[in-house]
Amino acid sequence: MATMQKWLEILERDGYLKVIEEPCDVELEIAHIAYVEVKKRPSRVLLFKRPVNRAKGIEYDMPVVMNIFANYEVTEKIFGRHPDEIADEIEELMHMRPPEGFIAKLSMLSKLFALKNVFPKRQKERGLCQQTVKIASQIDLDEIPILKTWPEDGGPFITMGQVYTKSLDGKMQNLGMYRLQQYDKRRLGMHWQIHKDASHFFDQYKEAGKKMPVTVAIGGDPLYIWCGQAPLPYGMFELMLYGFVRNESAKLVKSITNDIWIPEDVDIVIEGEVDPQRLVTEGPFGDHTGYYTLKEPYPVMDVTAITMKKNPLYQATVVGKPPLEDKYMGWGTERIFLPLLKTTAPDLIDYHMPENGVFHNLIIAKMQTHYKGHAKQFMHAFWGVGQMSFVKHAIFVGSDAPDLTDYKALTEYILNRMEPESLLITEGIVDALDHSSPETLVGGKLGIDSTGEEIPGGIGSLLSDAELLEVMQAIDTSVRGLKQYFTHTKNPVCIVAYDKRRCVQEFFDDIKALHAHMKILIVVDADKNSLDNIYMLIWRITNNIDALRDVRKEPFIMIDATDKNELDGYMREWPGDVLCDKKVLESLKKRGLVEIDDEFVRRFGIL
Repeated sequence: MATMQKWLEILERDGYLKVIEEPCDVELEIAHIAYVEVKKRPSRVLLFKRPVNRAKGIEYDMPVVMNIFANYEVTEKIFGRHPDEIADEIEELMHMRPPEGFIAKLSMLSKLFALKNVFPKRQKERGLCQQTVKIASQIDLDEIPILKTWPEDGGPFITMGQVYTKSLDGKMQNLGMYRLQQYDKRRLGMHWQIHKDASHFFDQYKEAGKKMPVTVAIGGDPLYIWCGQAPLPYGMFELMLYGFVRNESAKLVKSITNDIWIPEDVDIVIEGEVDPQRLVTEGPFGDHTGYYTLKEPYPVMDVTAITMKKNPLYQATVVGKPPLEDKYMGWGTERIFLPLLKTTAPDLIDYHMPENGVFHNLIIAKMQTHYKGHAKQFMHAFWGVGQMSFVKHAIFVGSDAPDLTDYKALTEYILNRMEPESLLITEGIVDALDHSSPETLVGGKLGIDSTGEEIPGGIGSLLSDAELLEVMQAIDTSVRGLKQYFTHTKNPVCIVAYDKRRCVQEFFDDIKALHAHMKILIVVDADKNSLDNIYMLIWRITNNIDALRDVRKEPFIMIDATDKNELDGYMREWPGDVLCDKKVLESLKKRGLVEIDDEFVRRFGIL
């Protein structure tokens, strides 16, 4: 079991750690540096030795660690082996049969014996994380370098907190990864969403009229935080997954002021309780969708104790527009949980969630099809399984499809097998962070069946970009530009930049006659998108559409990926993009803490 300090020593030895000695502000500066670094190849883990808060006049003696999951190689080191090897172990256990022969029985016995390590072990003595204890009047959250990561954030947020909770009857314990807004020296906003296990526990305490104990841990073995976001079934303690991956039991100690057990080697522990009757406005917060989540009432955690190890490290992350370190955390999750997903969908071969689809917005799955409608059956299965139920857009391809990360070849494969009848549009639950649906928590879903043979025909009369733009602008002068992709396939994709002055559905009505020249049309806002930047266009499109409202199938496929407002009958507040502060970025560039050019800024939509 390696502490965070040990991990940094290993990463520095292997050339994956970048140490920043210059004082950097916890308000925006540290997060902006990390945001830029993780978009580079190869990116490194960052250690900020001298964090400061200039507004409060604080110089912290606690370094800040960012981007601990910096790239594929670092993530593999954290797991101890390639995630596919862990998945193979899970699959082998799931398909165990009674052994035949003495050697086979011994082999099986050793595997079963190793499973004892999945169960966390409770220690009677205090842990490293309790070398320093502060309670009552000693409590001061300002002693911790909690970051404000984005200009419009409602304040500083703990972004890599391991949030430990337990059920009312004490039979179940949960580890989740939830953000926490710092309100003052003694209070945190607890952002657990309605679909999460901790929220289910919260409901139990609320119904019983009791305060809910919560303990937040920061740092320690990086694998703890990955386990906190792993999509395990309800009621399964995530640290059992830690024991399986490490083949070593997590060692737990009891919190000082409540009955929650946490890893003994974490760096910082914040203990407290939540009054279910009291909610306080939390947010806004620049989130992993690349948009701000808006202000909403959430529970408040009153801090009852802060404990630390000697010389602690503060671990944080920055979320926003992809790619970020959640890309590598998600890669591990995707690979390791493939065998478990196959139990629900046995003909599944592989699946992939591109980071610019921000995971729950887009999944691509390869499957073995056996009968007509098989892919559509899979769609319903996916949308009914755990966290897969939040996926908005699912594309299914056959067993002969290219590798799911070969995006160019895969896109050609999909477009050559796609027609309006391939699309399934339905309704289901969506992530609480989704902003595109007309109401929270429920929205449209789109499934695409591209498992069959190549379709016949193609486009009737393909026009050049200039010719098609002239035709469209004659119909609607709000069309500012267009670009066609994959014109050599059966379904060329035309993306239109639109200066939105009316509902895009009205524009669709006006261009129906252009069906001879188009197969797939996607409309985006002209002022927020570059038609040459396909990576960020996919991010924007998958974020911005609700399939029930925004996708038409006749006379050709038309998709409205613009921001929605009253013109569309959208009455919620549409959130803004997460963007860096230009002055802060310029200051960091002048000080040599960030090295980027204008092309880098455009490529990732940084400003």
